[in-house]
Amino acid sequence: MKSAQAIARICKVLGAEARVRIVQLLRDHAQCVGALAAGLEITQGAVSQHLRILRDAGLITSEKCGYYVHYKINEKTFQQWRGALDELLSLPASHSQGGKPCVRKKDVAVKSRTS
Repeated sequence: MKSAQAIARICKVLGAEARVRIVQLLRDHAQCVGALAAGLEITQGAVSQHLRILRDAGLITSEKCGYYVHYKINEKTFQQWRGALDELLSLPASHSQGGKPCVRKKDVAVKSRTS
């Protein structure tokens, strides 16, 4: 089970729409800053700032190709994050079967006084 701190960090890194869109674009294939900027319709400077955050978090890697730097998804980190988010967002089996009803302390105190 991933710690709450690790999951919060994932959410913080993906907390900007532009970074989510960059991840979506890079899932298909590696791209350079110029291609990402054109696809996102934001400046190359803004893309570079978002890429730095994603790279510092380990979600993307870079590779120099001639004059350009191409960015791609780090598959290992991507799968770890996917698993952590799946774990966080999945409902336990007991929930789908109805589970136990929530009992509040106030309800228990009222029952014991009336019994």
